[in-house]
Formats: sequence, structure tokens, C-alpha cells
Amino acid sequence: MGGRIRVEREAPLGWIIFDQPERRNAISAEMWRQIPGAVQELADDPAIRVVILRGEGDVAFVSGADISEFEVSRAGNGAQSYDADNAAAFGALATLAKPVLALIHGFCVGGGCAIALTADLRYAADDAVFAIPAARLGLGYSAHGIKALVNVVGTPAAKEIFLTARRFDADEAQQMGLVNRVLPKAELDAAVRKTAERIAGNAPLTLRAAKLAFGEIAKPDAKRDYATLLEATRACYASEDYAEGVRAFLEKRRPNFKGK
Repeated sequence: MGGRIRVEREAPLGWIIFDQPERRNAISAEMWRQIPGAVQELADDPAIRVVILRGEGDVAFVSGADISEFEVSRAGNGAQSYDADNAAAFGALATLAKPVLALIHGFCVGGGCAIALTADLRYAADDAVFAIPAARLGLGYSAHGIKALVNVVGTPAAKEIFLTARRFDADEAQQMGLVNRVLPKAELDAAVRKTAERIAGNAPLTLRAAKLAFGEIAKPDAKRDYATLLEATRACYASEDYAEGVRAFLEKRRPNFKGK
């Protein structure tokens, strides 16, 4: 099958690259299976503090799942296996404890849009195009996927995206709240790197606790794990980084956080 998931490291930054440019970085069944391993590699690397998702080249982030495979991989007995691999990929991305940024050039469609929704921050080039065309393909779309969309853009915008199945541009995406910023195409890569490096300079334990909190806040109150959130907050105060942050502030210098 075509395509692959590439992992690159430029500590403190790690990259997950969706690499099938001949098909606008459409995600093949094999690529879905590779995503959890790629995520785990960067999760386990203490030198990596921020993860950036992007497509190979600058024509597309991800143009969706590779529909050319659907008659085989998403039909009959293969459908259940495909859906399990798909769910595992999204689960790995969504639960990564480190900050995740999506760098979006060009097409961000279907599964690509869903992948972008797993990121904490999304930055788009001014040529970016977004859509979730499930309704034009007759696909059954999971409630988890719709909930992820609603959590980011709200119910009215999510209904427009999903029910019309139309394409919309980067400015509309920003108005809906789907992306944080839109930048000129030539400036996007440098701007995302600068933002990622800024985040990487912050205290890792504080960022981890904040990501946990954002995840729990998205749940109904009765299902929120406040005990885990409290433990994560206490770990910040007990850390060497907390002492370093206070000293650096008093000494009017940049802190040197170690993540411990």
C-alpha cells in the first residue's frame, strides 16, 4: 500500500509527517496502523516537548482517507478491522500528553480534518481548504468524530460543516474557530516553528497538567477525574521546575525547565 508515517526529531520539537504526496497525503490503511507507533515514539522521548503534525510538501495536510482502498479495506469483514485501526490512530493522537500543533497547507479534508481536530492548536496557510464530505460518500461517521468537531467549533458550525459537506476556505475556518490563525503560505512553517519553540520553553509538567484539565473539562461533570487533575497540579508544585521558575522570575532571567 502507498504512503507512510514519518517521524522526525529536532529536539525539543518532534514531527509526525503524513507522507503520500502523490495522493495529496491521503491516509492509507497501512498509514492508519502506523500512527499509534509514531505517536508513542515521540511520547517516550524526553527530549521532545512539542509535537507538530503536517503533510509532506505544501499541497496538502491530509486530503482524507485513501478512498481508492475502500472497496477492499472498508467493506465486508475488513470494515471492522479498518475502523479499529482508525480508532486506535485517533485515540493515540488525542491522548498524547505533550502539546500538539497542526501545520496545515492546502487540503485538510475528511480524515485530515479529523486528524487536525486532535491537535491543541491549528495553524493554516491562506490556501487551506477544509471539508468533511462523509455525506457525499455515504459513510457512517462516528459519534466520537462528530463530538470532537462540536467541541472545537460548536454545534451550529459543526452541523453546517457536516450536513452541507461543502468545502470552505481558511478564513471561514478561522471564523468558525476550527483554526487558531491563518498565515500567508510562505510564512506558515516559520511561524509554527516559532510558536512550537515558545511552547517548548515552558514548564512541561504545567503543560501536561493543563492538557489533562482541558480533556476533563470537555467531559460531563460527573465523569471528570478531579483526583487525577489534583495530583497533576500537586506534581507541579513539588517539582524542581517550580523552584526554577520562581528563581528565574526573581532573577529576571529565562527559566531552564527540565520537566521534573
